[in-house]
Amino acid sequence: MSILPKKNELGFFEIRLESIGGLGANLAGKMLAEAGVLGLGLNGSNFSSYGSEKKGSPVKSFIRYCEPDVEIRDHSPIEQPHIVAVFHEALYKTVDVVSGLNADGIALVNTAREFDEVRSDLKLEYGKLAIVDALTIAVEEKTKVNTAMLGALYRICDFLDPDSMRNVIRKTFEKKYPHLVEPNIRTFDRGYNEVQFKTYEVPEGAEGKSFSRPLPQLGYMTQEIGGVMTAQANSIVKDLSGSRQGFLPQLQQDKCIHCAACDNVCPDYCFVWEAGEDKKGRKQMFLKGIDYQYCKGCLKCVEACPTDALGDLREMIGYADANRVKQNFPYLAGGIS
Repeated sequence: MSILPKKNELGFFEIRLESIGGLGANLAGKMLAEAGVLGLGLNGSNFSSYGSEKKGSPVKSFIRYCEPDVEIRDHSPIEQPHIVAVFHEALYKTVDVVSGLNADGIALVNTAREFDEVRSDLKLEYGKLAIVDALTIAVEEKTKVNTAMLGALYRICDFLDPDSMRNVIRKTFEKKYPHLVEPNIRTFDRGYNEVQFKTYEVPEGAEGKSFSRPLPQLGYMTQEIGGVMTAQANSIVKDLSGSRQGFLPQLQQDKCIHCAACDNVCPDYCFVWEAGEDKKGRKQMFLKGIDYQYCKGCLKCVEACPTDALGDLREMIGYADANRVKQNFPYLAGGIS
């Protein structure tokens, strides 16, 4: 008798992890695959898809399980998963994270919000939604988000043995980082115990989410003649908020001495300045605020600030939009903004 709860027409049970670089989705995918293969004797495979290997860039990790007598000859990206795990909420803005999810599939989201809010953002009509505040768990235990998400995934994939993962965590850390063994086991256990579920009834005959593959705007059919790009580089139109891993800088104007130490270490266009005069009438540039569109949450500015005018703040939904001070770029993508 099969221990896999569901299978597609090829005999696979498939999981897709949606994340950003730095949250550990690649490692989580490897550990999930190994748990099924080494712990249960299943056939399994795992690989990840990402662009530049750096923090903040979108990452997908794919896991396939099948019975021992079934060979895995399919190594293409998973387009119709049974489970999707979303490691970072900001991915909603740029990636259709539930693309291709089966009608009765499960979406696991790292969030502190309510079910219906998350469902609305995901445009999830039916199926099962699971939420766990993996970031809070990781911050409190001083570990990583991926361990808490693994705990939640083990609760969802109840055919996996959580004790085997606890042993893997011990073996991984006990030699080089023995002080991290217990915090990571606690993180795993909290993810396992704190994940919550809500089921939205699936109508009879309901179809899953259609899968869409994003295509580049410029290709051989749409490129200008001669390969000329009519607009300048797009750094200033990008939204980098998806790179933040739960924290952003908070400015307290009354403590700021406008020394520009923050701007010297900032890798992007975060700090907005305006010309003015000091108390003695001398011309000076004053820090007006932060444009959170360009903030990746590296917090280098917090470390550089000599007066504690900048502090690290746990990001709350809507805070960045409400407190953003926009940059003024007079010429944007070939026109006046």
